[in-house]
Amino acid sequence: MQPMMHKLSDWLPTTNKEVKLRGWEELDVILFSGDAYVDHPAFGPAVIGRILESYGLKVAIVPQPSVHDNLQDFTKMGIPKLFFAVTGGCMDPMVSNYTASKRKRDHDAYTPNGDKGFRPDYATTVYTNILKDKFPEVPVLIGGIEASLRRVTHYDYWSDTLKPTILKDSKADLLVYGMGEQPLREIVNLLQKGVPFSSLRTVKQTAFLLNKDEEIPKNKNWKDVTINSHEVCLKDKKAYASNFKVIEQESNKLFADRVFQDVGNTKLVINPPYETMTEAEIDASFDLPFTRLPHPKYNSRGPIPAFEMIKFSINIHRGCFGGCSFCTISAHQGKFIASRSQESILKEVDKVANMPDFKGYLSDIGGPSANMYKMKGKVQEICDRCVSPSCISPVICHNLDTSHKPLTELYKAVDSHPKIKKSFIGSGIRHDLLVPEFNKLADPKELDAYTEEVMTNHVSGRLKVAPEHTSDNVLKLMRKPSFTYFHKFKERFDKINIRKRLNLQLIPYFISSHPACELEDMANLAAETKDMGFQLEQVQGFTPTPMTVATVIYYSGYHPYTLKPMKTPRTKTEREEQHRFFFWYKKENQQWIRNTLTKVGRNDLLQKLLPDSNNWRKNKGNKAKDTFDETVPFSSRKKKKFNKSKKR
Repeated sequence: MQPMMHKLSDWLPTTNKEVKLRGWEELDVILFSGDAYVDHPAFGPAVIGRILESYGLKVAIVPQPSVHDNLQDFTKMGIPKLFFAVTGGCMDPMVSNYTASKRKRDHDAYTPNGDKGFRPDYATTVYTNILKDKFPEVPVLIGGIEASLRRVTHYDYWSDTLKPTILKDSKADLLVYGMGEQPLREIVNLLQKGVPFSSLRTVKQTAFLLNKDEEIPKNKNWKDVTINSHEVCLKDKKAYASNFKVIEQESNKLFADRVFQDVGNTKLVINPPYETMTEAEIDASFDLPFTRLPHPKYNSRGPIPAFEMIKFSINIHRGCFGGCSFCTISAHQGKFIASRSQESILKEVDKVANMPDFKGYLSDIGGPSANMYKMKGKVQEICDRCVSPSCISPVICHNLDTSHKPLTELYKAVDSHPKIKKSFIGSGIRHDLLVPEFNKLADPKELDAYTEEVMTNHVSGRLKVAPEHTSDNVLKLMRKPSFTYFHKFKERFDKINIRKRLNLQLIPYFISSHPACELEDMANLAAETKDMGFQLEQVQGFTPTPMTVATVIYYSGYHPYTLKPMKTPRTKTEREEQHRFFFWYKKENQQWIRNTLTKVGRNDLLQKLLPDSNNWRKNKGNKAKDTFDETVPFSSRKKKKFNKSKKR
């Protein structure tokens, strides 16, 4: 295959001049996006544009329209025949614009040169309101991660408020949640048959608002469930928490119920999701004619960081059956894995290998979790009845086929391409699936074969995994396995490392300030990981994002499945203190750690973290009690008591 030379018309048009280049007089759909336009299958707006194009529509994209001038970006392309489409981009704009501590980020990975300020807060709502103000009669369809996760009453961390469905504030006509290929196909099919946009009320995987006096659309194949109204949620946090169990279960069932929620004088209707995409369906999405490059309009503005990171990567599946309490993947992509065929993947590998600047190295062959490819239920009827949000917590489901053989074979097929020097696994690997003591029904030899294949041929010095915490109480709430299994995995990693003389590093990811996490849990985490030889780098503070169990607990104080009260670090001081234990090795934190652990009587942990503390106390004497590092105030000066940590 020869490298392709592209012309401007190979991208979806972004200006009227580019529309004319295609010989079009009018457009069917105009798509507004919070991201710069990168025509690549890893960028949702590009996928949606290409999907609509594949249905025979004339589509243009307006990336990062300006909301600070006369708003000409919203009018320059005219009025579409069918509808406007709006997405905030590949990330929720609030996550893109702010850190976990609510500080403005100094860059935007989806903008040329990483420049900030090109994506407004709550972009989907901002864009849609502008369109509705200027073109009130033209339907607006919203989708993408922001719309998907905000489709029902949700807690917004950045404003510290409980917000109604995004349909209310945005005034959009219809919302597509999850991956958009299947609902868009039906929407376009109905519109092309002459069905009015206002009558699109029974399309799966969509949501909309009805006035109270409007008749509820009928579908004899669906059952209905009603959750607490938005107004009740505003008054009663426990009622809000109880909603989430229904929302999460219905989002992850293969045959779900339709969900109703009253919002003021309207009723929110969330239709059930589609079944998991078939191999042929997901292949068709990835086989669309992407240029795999940013639009040429950005050539003089600098590289787009998010694109540079995935430029030579391959996405092999969607979905994640982990169901982690802090993660939004299953809420958007679902828990059932949709895997591409090996043929489709190898076709994409060939395209990448023939890019002019490709040097022979694939940066990633992965997905939301790298090692879930081709994994599914052994008996489909069991999966059809399942309501569990996770297939591997608290234990691995007996019906889940966790064979890593197809993935090992795929890696070898990729590496056999003559232009591939090495393919890396950059996505996170579920290490617990590779531990026979946890994955009890798997063939240990097969798990070892996969682990050895990855370590030997697909790691560049460091293998990243995500145990997330060391406390069993926190891990149970996270829907993650005991830290014991990380120890087991590290033992296997170390044996292979020594036997193969690989000199690899194991890099674990951890989270602080998660619900149920106490300050002492973080001290234990620091001590235990230090004892294992780690000086932690890959760490983050818990960020409450809509549509997760952990966020519901953070806001309400109740677990949505048990409705029992749960503690969570909420204040800025608590969160900063917890995070500080990650960096016990930094001099500026050590005096604070000494005072903190001495005050709560945990000299055992103090000796593990800072063994010279006995000498420190002798030198400082009683003065140490009054010496605090004020960089981060210590909220526990009110004689806060801790439970003794349980021995493993």
